[in-house]
Amino acid sequence: MPKEEKNKKEEKIEKNQEIKKDKKDKKVDKKSADVDLEKKDLKKDKETKKEDIEPEVDSDNYELDLDDIVDTKYSSDELEQEELPDDIKKKLEKQKIERARVKHAKKKKRKKAEKRNVKVGKAYIKATYNNTIVTLTDLQGNTLSTASAGLAGFKGPKKSTPYAAQIITRIACIKAKEEYGLEEVAVFVRGIGSGRESAIRSLNINKLNITSIRDITPIPHNGCRARRPRRI
Repeated sequence: MPKEEKNKKEEKIEKNQEIKKDKKDKKVDKKSADVDLEKKDLKKDKETKKEDIEPEVDSDNYELDLDDIVDTKYSSDELEQEELPDDIKKKLEKQKIERARVKHAKKKKRKKAEKRNVKVGKAYIKATYNNTIVTLTDLQGNTLSTASAGLAGFKGPKKSTPYAAQIITRIACIKAKEEYGLEEVAVFVRGIGSGRESAIRSLNINKLNITSIRDITPIPHNGCRARRPRRI
C-alpha cells in the first residue's frame, strides 16, 4: 500500500509540472505573436508615410535633368510668402514700398538753404541772480542766435557777473551779424540780475542800433504770498 501511494503522488507531481510548462509555452507564444504584429504595423506605417512623401512616378515617362534643377532659383522672399498668410504678406509689401521711398528720398540732392537777411530784429535779455541769457530774434520771434554764461565758459558765481553778460552779448551779436546781417534791435529785459545793464551797453558797443528798451520783468500785484525773509 505505501508503494502505491508514493507512485500516485509522483504521477500527480509530474502532471502538474507538465501543465505548468504548457502554460508557460503558451504565454511565450502569445508574446512572440504580439511582437510580430507590432513589427508588421510599424512597417505598414513607414510604407504609408513614404507613399505620402514620395509620389508615384512612371519610370518610362520620367526624366531628370540636373541643369533644370540648378537653373531654378527661388528668392528667399518668395519662399517665405508662399507659407505666410495674406495679412502678413500685405505688411511685408508695405514695408518694401516704404524702404524704397526712403532710399529714393535719400538719393535726392538737398537744396542749399539760402541766407536770410534780417536787418531788424529783437533782443531778449534774461538776467537772474545766477545766470544771464541773451537771445536775438527776428520780428516774428524766430531765434537767430543765443548765448549764455555757461556757453561762454563761466562757472559758479561768475555766471551772473556783468563781465560775463558783456561777453555773452558779443558772442550773440557776432553770430547774428555774420549769418543774417542784423543791424537794428528792440531790447526786452527780464529779471533784476547784475548783468542786465552791461548787456544793453554791449549791444550798443557791438554796433547794433537800439530803437527801444522795454522792461518786461513779471511783477506780482498782491498775488501769491511772499516767502519769509532769511534769518541771518
